[in-house]
Amino acid sequence: MDVSHWNAVTDWNAVRGNGISFCSFKLTEGTAYTDTTSPGRIPAARAAGIAAGGYHFARPGNIGGQVDHFAASLRAAGLLGGGALAPMLDMEAAELRGGANGFVRDFIGRLRAATGIRRVLVYANLDWYRNVLRPGDWIDPDVLLWIARYNGDPGRPGWAHPQLAVHQHTQQGRVPGVAGNVDRNATVGGYSLASLTLDGSAPTPPTPAPPPPPPAAGGGTYTVRSGDTLSGIAAKFGTSVAALVALNAISNPNLIHPGQTLRLPGSGDSGARRYQVRRGDTLSAIAVRHGTTVAALCARNGIANPNKIQAGQWLALP
Repeated sequence: MDVSHWNAVTDWNAVRGNGISFCSFKLTEGTAYTDTTSPGRIPAARAAGIAAGGYHFARPGNIGGQVDHFAASLRAAGLLGGGALAPMLDMEAAELRGGANGFVRDFIGRLRAATGIRRVLVYANLDWYRNVLRPGDWIDPDVLLWIARYNGDPGRPGWAHPQLAVHQHTQQGRVPGVAGNVDRNATVGGYSLASLTLDGSAPTPPTPAPPPPPPAAGGGTYTVRSGDTLSGIAAKFGTSVAALVALNAISNPNLIHPGQTLRLPGSGDSGARRYQVRRGDTLSAIAVRHGTTVAALCARNGIANPNKIQAGQWLALP
């Protein structure tokens, strides 16, 4: 797929389940516009196993400014490394028709200098490839072409070039996890997803973390794992850092070690009375509700800032 702020994506796992393996996200347009929806969606797409890349919608003038704007957005989104779909230059603004070939040549050169990458995708429709663009003026082995022709025949656009790699075959595609129509694309000929990425690979979904062990109803112990923090362990077992510190005689709550065994509060321990913070809660309201004070809650739970609590957080009640 390729998407912009016009496309509402609700479930990237459903998208991947429909066979979508790559997605180009609109990042920038001209020298100033940024699509603010893309940075938050790219990590979710990559986590679902979709190769993500960014594209720039070209406008006339100030090529250097447009490249700088695009390169900064690619870098911020983590789209200049392994597994990323190559950046794409979107050539469709009517005002560019007269100087399009010089624009593409200069843009590619400047983008490579700014980012250190080589592979670039150039997108245009059939009319532009037939009547405006002259790939021979600017193409090299690391530039691939992407054509829009809505003929409903994926991978067979009816126009050929040795470096034509992607065919946008519909703008009315339907994909589970996407509300409304969306552009769908297919690779052409012998080109594959690996041909389109910066290092010839595709991202692998991260291995999900093992589920936390269930809370121990009658106390028990927990063995510290690599990456654990005392606050994370407290959250897993519905207790507080203060309760764990007191029960295990921990002098420095920021210093625990993998393999260390911690005793957990049980029904008879000081962590037995607990409250899980809900959205909209304040520490003062919780204190009133449970007949205690903000100061007592702070001391009991090791809270440094009484104005900073989070929904889902467990508090030990005095």
